[in-house]
Amino acid sequence: MRDVNSEPDEKTPYECFECGSIIIAEDRPAQCPDCGGPVRNRRIPLE
Repeated sequence: MRDVNSEPDEKTPYECFECGSIIIAEDRPAQCPDCGGPVRNRRIPLE
C-alpha cells in the first residue's frame, strides 16, 4: 500500500463502492452519506 501525501487541511475525494457518489472531505468518512456503503480514497489507485 502506498502512502498518500496530503496537507493536514486538504480536502480529499472519496468514492462510494456501492453507488459511485463522490464525497469531498478532510477526514475519511466511515461510510457513504447517500447509501451507507464503503468508500475509498480516489487518490490511491486500485490494484
